[in-house]
Amino acid sequence: MFAMDFPVDGSREKAVEGRRAAEAERKARIFSTRSRVMGVDLSTLDQQVEERQLKRDAERQREKAFGHLRSSQDRAQLEQDREEQENLSAINSDLAQYWATHQRVEDSRDADLICYQQGASKFTIPEDELGPSSMQVFLGEDAEASQRRREQIVTTERELQAQKEDAETRRTKEKCIEDLVMKTLVHQDLRAVELEAQEEECRRAVRMALSNYNHALAAERTETLRQQHRKDEGQSLAEMGHMVTSDILTECPEAAERGQGRVLTDRWRGMTPQQLSAIYREREEQRLGRQKQQETERAREAAWDLEQMSLARRGEEVERKERELQRDRKIQLDQYNMRLAREQQAHQEHLDKKLYTNKPSGDYFNQFNTTSR
Repeated sequence: MFAMDFPVDGSREKAVEGRRAAEAERKARIFSTRSRVMGVDLSTLDQQVEERQLKRDAERQREKAFGHLRSSQDRAQLEQDREEQENLSAINSDLAQYWATHQRVEDSRDADLICYQQGASKFTIPEDELGPSSMQVFLGEDAEASQRRREQIVTTERELQAQKEDAETRRTKEKCIEDLVMKTLVHQDLRAVELEAQEEECRRAVRMALSNYNHALAAERTETLRQQHRKDEGQSLAEMGHMVTSDILTECPEAAERGQGRVLTDRWRGMTPQQLSAIYREREEQRLGRQKQQETERAREAAWDLEQMSLARRGEEVERKERELQRDRKIQLDQYNMRLAREQQAHQEHLDKKLYTNKPSGDYFNQFNTTSR
């Protein structure tokens, strides 16, 4: 057998820990201002390429080991089939030889009936012990028994020889077929190895092309970022110059009213005292209105609470009357049940002591079902 170094799959906990570590590393790389990179991460790409290469190498080794194992199992299966065929042929040959030697037709009990009374002398009973209707051998019958026996032996030997030749021819053909199958399997294995080598070469070329493309893309991205940074710096300098020379840093309140009916928020420096007093006055009016509304709400809630209390008192009064009525009804029901109990007890005493005084004995019941009718 070939040694197969298969990659061992980790448990669920190891996989979860690996994902957590990868996520923590990714967060540290993304949220770190010093180590964050804009664009293609070349180190990560190289690491991914290396991991993919290791994975493919492991898969290739595993496939190669499986191929060797498959070839060895095929050879073992062919060898086992050949041994089984040889054992079956030997068993058949021994069985035919046993039949020809120990189970001949002329040695059977019915040989005199099957082979025209062959071996009749072996089973012949003396004629003085037989009756007129029990004769087994008649004079002059089966005169060519010995010649026919020799011909049957020759025919049996010829058939056995033909069977041996057929078995030998069949074994030769089977061996040729097995050799052809072995050669075909070896050729297929060699072809598979060649195809795998060609595929690996193609994959290596594709990986190199992809790596070159990623490097070119990274260089292009770096140049684009450099130009964008230069452009942003120019726009920032222009904006700073505009801010210094514009009215935004001045304290002129008229600069915020040049918007033709609207206030320029980037130049507004606050409200005037008249506007502030109007706002304070409006806020005081709103406060008074809100206070009056709250007082109205409190009065309405107080009235509602009084109504609820009166309804609760009326409900308690109704419940008290209902409880008293149920208590009276229960007392009446208990009295009625006691009266019925007394009447029933008196009736039962009348039945036991006055009406049913002559109770039947056991002899009265024993007189029934004494016959089958």
